[in-house]
Amino acid sequence: MHRLTGQSVLRSRLQWQRGTLCGFTILELLTTLAVIALLMALILPAVGAAREAARRMECDNHLRQIGLALHNYHDQHGSLPPGWQWDRDHRTAYSWAVAILPQLDQSAVSDSVNRGEAIGYPANSLARSTSLPVYLCPSDISVPRFPLMEALSPGSPPSVLIELPTASYVGVFGIAEPDDVVPAPIGEGAFIEAKAIRFRDFQDGLSNTCIVGERTMERLPSTWYGFDLRGEDHACRVVGQMMTGPNCRVCDECEFASRHPGVSQFLWGDGHVAGVSEGVDAQAYRRMATLRDCHF
Repeated sequence: MHRLTGQSVLRSRLQWQRGTLCGFTILELLTTLAVIALLMALILPAVGAAREAARRMECDNHLRQIGLALHNYHDQHGSLPPGWQWDRDHRTAYSWAVAILPQLDQSAVSDSVNRGEAIGYPANSLARSTSLPVYLCPSDISVPRFPLMEALSPGSPPSVLIELPTASYVGVFGIAEPDDVVPAPIGEGAFIEAKAIRFRDFQDGLSNTCIVGERTMERLPSTWYGFDLRGEDHACRVVGQMMTGPNCRVCDECEFASRHPGVSQFLWGDGHVAGVSEGVDAQAYRRMATLRDCHF
């Protein structure tokens, strides 16, 4: 009798212990959730930073390809391409980026462009509809094409002139606004209106002068293709100014901007790529844009 009772007690204790081990207390559950949240808080920023680092490397590579294409173009033609080339009627213009398409292994797209005709010429539809990854920064939030709106007086209804392929990189016009007047003011940089610049014109040295930089679609949608004089911010679609600093919140839309944290990437005259900090001194920044030793 005692033995049976002892076995019953032992069995009851074992069952109670099993029942206790099979569940979680509220404290244990909260502790587990807190540990998971802590791990997520540590891991996710690291993953995001790693992805941005990879995107920035890809952006660097795109700019280096553009730089190599520009140097090959200079070797073949004795100069860089003009900032833009007018059509025969001087109403629309083709970007410097169109001129180097063959050097970027885009001969098919290049051959489809008749630069004597207006940018809306029907036979140029292949180029107008082509999004080229080499001209896009992977960190930017952009769409393949955007509508170029006609610059109208206040109160007039908006009108779409043409759809253009998007680009994240524009040529350095200098410190002046390229769309301020028509004809454009005399630029101080590597890509100015209808004039070919030679490397020997870089009096400050190729390694000290920016020639191509980033601009986000949020700042101003830009293109590698060309522009229409009737369009809003017309020449700024293919070139930009270096007046105040990259990512300046209150600056003109023609300024450079990037989604890379703290910097904007620039291609320099000698072909190297380097970021320029948002906190750069304004005078030093302007010197980076000019071919000559200017004093501000």
